[in-house]
Amino acid sequence: MSKVESRLAELGHTLPQVATPAGSYLPAMISGNLVFTAGQIPLIDGKLMATGKLGADIDTEQGARIAERCALNALAAIKSVLGDLDRVKQVVKVVGFVASVPQFTAQPSVINGASEFLQQVFGDAGKHARSAVGVPVLPLDAPVEVELIVEFE
Repeated sequence: MSKVESRLAELGHTLPQVATPAGSYLPAMISGNLVFTAGQIPLIDGKLMATGKLGADIDTEQGARIAERCALNALAAIKSVLGDLDRVKQVVKVVGFVASVPQFTAQPSVINGASEFLQQVFGDAGKHARSAVGVPVLPLDAPVEVELIVEFE
């Protein structure tokens, strides 16, 4: 087992199967020494762990847990192209989309769930640049979607 997967186990996680794309795209793609993931929604065994909007159906704390799951799913996509998460040198960028009502402004707090998780997994190599964007709706009524860019060696 890789160091990263051992760390995930310490945190109570195992890598899921990579989600089957819902369209004509790849879950992750290598370009140069970077891996770009497609947007990952909070699927667990092929089903969304939650649906709805932040500020209406889901609170910020639950949203952060959902963002963490999205990041875990993104790590599975990264492993599918790298073969080993120990090859990740740096998490470069996180982009998070939060389906929310117009009055909801805590998108950064929601995406902190993904950011803090990645820092727990990778330590300093998990620190990254980030965008947290509020949107009116996401695929399948998912509340959060996260994509990653990582550098590898």
